[in-house]
Amino acid sequence: MRKFVSVLLVAAVALLTAMPAQAQLFKWGVKAGVNMTKLDFDDYKDKMAGFFVGPMTEITIPVVGLGVDASLLFSQKGIKADHDRTKQYGLDIPINLKYTFGLGSSLGIFVAAGPDFYFDFKGGGGMLDRKNAQVGINVGAGLKLVQHLQIGANYNIPTGDHFDWKGLYGKGKDKTWQIWLAYIF
Repeated sequence: MRKFVSVLLVAAVALLTAMPAQAQLFKWGVKAGVNMTKLDFDDYKDKMAGFFVGPMTEITIPVVGLGVDASLLFSQKGIKADHDRTKQYGLDIPINLKYTFGLGSSLGIFVAAGPDFYFDFKGGGGMLDRKNAQVGINVGAGLKLVQHLQIGANYNIPTGDHFDWKGLYGKGKDKTWQIWLAYIF
């Protein structure tokens, strides 16, 4: 039994040391993209666009392709209040479990899913009352190109109502498509 464990341990160490130097466990970069928000009340629907930008980190288990992707994003989403276009600014923190299928050393396809936490800078007040925090679920996919670029899209599904348009349309939520580009250092 000891010989079997010793052989297994030596094989694991040999496999880990034979990995290429590019296979890093921890990577960081910058992510930016477009928010396409659909505001959905009971009797009113609207679509608007915004942007997001901020740092990201990725922790990946080499060879397996499984990892965690997290970002700290300044996010702008659009809303329309009484025919006056206003913007919603906040901090968006998506944390996704990511699985990458490798197609060689310079190309990969990934799928990702996880929670998304959004903190509104302005919050409530007036006719359009917004919650200060919102929790949602992200689902997405994308491409890893030449070891430094990532292109992706994800859909954020809110878990509850985020807005209350008092006296007009009732409570509502904002569902958001995000298309993004990231550069990994």
